[in-house]
Amino acid sequence: MRTFNYSQKIQNLLTPEIVQLLTCIHEHKGRQDLFLEANTDELKTLVDVAMIQSTGASNRIEGIFTSDKRLEALVSKKAEPHNRSEQEIAGYREVLALIHENHDYIPPAPNVIRQLHRDLYSYSTGAIGGDYKNADNVIAETDAQGHQKARFIPVPASDS
Repeated sequence: MRTFNYSQKIQNLLTPEIVQLLTCIHEHKGRQDLFLEANTDELKTLVDVAMIQSTGASNRIEGIFTSDKRLEALVSKKAEPHNRSEQEIAGYREVLALIHENHDYIPPAPNVIRQLHRDLYSYSTGAIGGDYKNADNVIAETDAQGHQKARFIPVPASDS
């Protein structure tokens, strides 16, 4: 697994201008809290819409499709998954909700990533979640003429 050490780079990042911007962000955060309290219902609706759109878009990138009506029902937990695509959508929904609700407490550590991966595939049959991949893969798309091209090339298995 790749590791990153930013301890040296942070000294170059904390310029007076950046510190001033961070101070402004902190001030605006206080105002944001007041806004959140005053507009709870509207913001809940926006979060629900964003969760549905994010789930749909992220799964379409992977070539996973369902109708908009089924997607909304799956994300809002009003329906159970019927096929593999819907199982992956349900798993994505669970992980997205977990991250959304607990982002402050989720460290980007290898075991946490493996746990999220396990949860992602928790609705799928077979034990494919939670382990490092052992083979390379490519997310491909097929055009109208039947030609395939790589849409996304993940990190090689040897680097995971």
